Amino acid sequence: MIQQVTFLFISGGEIAFILFIAVMVFGADKLPEIARGLGKGMRTLKDATNDIKSEITKSAEKNGIDTSITKDVKKELNKVKDNIEDFTGSVKRKF
Repeated sequence: MIQQVTFLFISGGEIAFILFIAVMVFGADKLPEIARGLGKGMRTLKDATNDIKSEITKSAEKNGIDTSITKDVKKELNKVKDNIEDFTGSVKRKF
């Protein structure tokens, strides 16, 4: 059986078509520059969110707020996820 890799429910043919349109609109020489700009923007956004998270954590710890509850919730969610994966191990979605 052949399994297709999907990214956000987009098939390989659709991705190729989108890339073809992007090359036609922007030109092959501009695409690396555009991708570089998008990468820098994503990195800046990730850094900003990490800074905000660290500031919130620091201020919570400074004011005596217990932040360990998030770790407990993550542990419980991972346990539930593992149990679901064990239960549905042999069942796979097919589109």
